[in-house]
Amino acid sequence: MVMLTVLALALPSVAGVADNTITAQAKTKVTYVSNLSKKQQAAKDWIAMRESGGNYRARNGIYYGKYQLTISMLHGDYSKANQEKTADRYTRNRYGTWTKAKRHWVSHHWY
Repeated sequence: MVMLTVLALALPSVAGVADNTITAQAKTKVTYVSNLSKKQQAAKDWIAMRESGGNYRARNGIYYGKYQLTISMLHGDYSKANQEKTADRYTRNRYGTWTKAKRHWVSHHWY
């Protein structure tokens, strides 16, 4: 956990606090790397373009993001990293590979 301490010179003292400091938690950028082959990444990109036009903020009812995952699958974390990770997990569990998911999408217009 990264902690930042900011000296608050202009703040009045607070009862029970020895010094005038404010501690705030810094946000760190989380990234996700899927390590897919070029063929699998191409299938993943193909699906994303058909699902949302590649837009991480696309919304259609209960579906959200680049891969139009259900909102409940994202557990309140709509970040790009979580969308990528969740889409990979969903696809791996349901189809095994992105190319198999694409094959399903072509025949059913959803994955």
